[in-house]
Amino acid sequence: MADNTATTDSAAKVEQHEVIMIGAGPSALAAAIYTTREDIDTVLLEKGVVGGLAAITDQVDNYPGFEEGVTGLELAEKLEKQAERFGADIRYGEVTEITTHSDDHTVMIKTIDDTIYKAKAVLIATGSDYKKIGVPGEEEYYGRGVHYCATCDGAFYRDKKLVVVGGGNSAVQESLFLTRFTTHIDLLVRSTIKASEVLQHELKKAVKEGKITVHLGVSPEEIVGAENKVTSVKGVQDGKIVEFQTDGVFIFVGLLPNTQFLAKSDIMLDETGFIITDSNLMTSMTGVFASGDVRSGATMQIASAVGEGATAALKIREYLEDPSRK
Repeated sequence: MADNTATTDSAAKVEQHEVIMIGAGPSALAAAIYTTREDIDTVLLEKGVVGGLAAITDQVDNYPGFEEGVTGLELAEKLEKQAERFGADIRYGEVTEITTHSDDHTVMIKTIDDTIYKAKAVLIATGSDYKKIGVPGEEEYYGRGVHYCATCDGAFYRDKKLVVVGGGNSAVQESLFLTRFTTHIDLLVRSTIKASEVLQHELKKAVKEGKITVHLGVSPEEIVGAENKVTSVKGVQDGKIVEFQTDGVFIFVGLLPNTQFLAKSDIMLDETGFIITDSNLMTSMTGVFASGDVRSGATMQIASAVGEGATAALKIREYLEDPSRK
């Protein structure tokens, strides 16, 4: 492999590659499979877990090709190995800045360790993370009673009581999943249930069976604990303090796109922080593309993210081959 490392006058480490992908979840891994098969020099920079949120999903039943389903970790590992088989270079690194270089139309990326990467094209596929509710006790008891992934941690609460916070599709779906383990769930909803009709129908069945109690108009104010474990959730309902005894809390109030590092860039985001792209998946910054759950309008499904990654790779190839770019 060619040595793509150079140094600037200030002795900063600079690497040059054809394509840099920020993130190494299913979308980026799928894109890397396509680019590396065509011998396009590709480096992926991942600050967390290869496979993203998919890797910590217990069971994926709606990904094509696995008739019995597949664990998220297994799916992520298969995608990773396939990408590496064709030459994808997957590294751990956190991107802090992205700019364009006007002289040669390259994109410049800076990481937290001050390494600078120059690329002809960049794919942002950083995905999303779980939103927090920002109340006392949430950070303190994270992993010790406060959770954001039912399939990851639900089994720890077999024959115990739980509180679930949220009223959308995720909150209802995960509450229904958690009934496999728990004795009872108190579902705390800030306003009204906003889940799909199908999920609301299933929720009504669970309520009728006594598995779930829905509490509308509750704003959680504090997660209370003792001896390193959660004991209750305090909130406000109709102006009064209410408290729900529980062994654990699962919070499902949406996803937060991993776009914080773009705050000072010229890349346009929508009102919720997701990346806006055109029909070619290119962002407002020339040569920079986006795919997967970080993109505005994404379906938040693994299969869709993989498909977008493949599409992005093909669009990147077209961009690199475009004679007008040079």
